[in-house]
Amino acid sequence: MELESMSLARQVDFVFRQLEEELMNAIAGTVCIHIRNNAVGKFGMRHNPLETRNGQFEKLSSGMTAKQVQDFRKMAIEGLKYRRNWTHGEIMYDFAVKQGAGSWSASVCYESNYNTSNWSYRYKQPRQSNLRELYPGAE
Repeated sequence: MELESMSLARQVDFVFRQLEEELMNAIAGTVCIHIRNNAVGKFGMRHNPLETRNGQFEKLSSGMTAKQVQDFRKMAIEGLKYRRNWTHGEIMYDFAVKQGAGSWSASVCYESNYNTSNWSYRYKQPRQSNLRELYPGAE
């Protein structure tokens, strides 16, 4: 089955299943999903930068648990209900694991994109004679 023939919710589910291991090793970051014609074009994850002190890397904490990743995936799919009337754009899920508390938080950002290159057939250039009528002083 091709990815484009699945609903967007199933595609987002697929994306999160592909990123599961990466999420389990990340403390915080952003999952980015690029959409074109209601189909996932590409996806990936941006990890927050690693911090150092005196040139030494801090001991890395563990990322999300398997249950947290599952809940994150469900939240991402549920969040699609808030996307309205666009077929091209990006969905970005920012997340962070709260160390010591055993909890995590996430936010969703939708970005719609429109391509004006295919609009040229809708807006025809006025003829030169019409321009003179509209703007008598312009040459």
